[in-house]
Amino acid sequence: MGEALNRVPQEIAAMTTEKTAHAAAPSVVTAPVAPPSEGLPGTFRHSYSRDRAQLLRRLSRIEGQVRGIARMIEREEYCVDILQQTSALRAAVDAVSLLVLEDHVQGCIRTAAERGEAEQYVDEILDVVRRTLGRPVRSASRG
Repeated sequence: MGEALNRVPQEIAAMTTEKTAHAAAPSVVTAPVAPPSEGLPGTFRHSYSRDRAQLLRRLSRIEGQVRGIARMIEREEYCVDILQQTSALRAAVDAVSLLVLEDHVQGCIRTAAERGEAEQYVDEILDVVRRTLGRPVRSASRG
């Protein structure tokens, strides 16, 4: 059983490395999209691009936290200690989400508003926030 538990962090690391490699693939960064300042109609970059390095560092730390929690469970550490670490993990994930949300509102939504396309972006972000908070998503027909 101990051998199987030792493989868990390695398997998680392999999966996250695989996902990270795909997430950092050039197609994400080099998509044919121009920064808002270039003023090309119908195009703008993802606004989190300016915080990309910080986001990736935070996500790497989160991976380490997950591996640490797995080790705690392998060593059968005290439940409260594990719960404290899961709380810290949740806070770290929330911080990443908040940074992406801030960048989205300040970049993508602002750019869409300048182009007169804000409504669809505002509805989209409100639905995401509702899901994040565990609230029901409103239907498309708003009265």
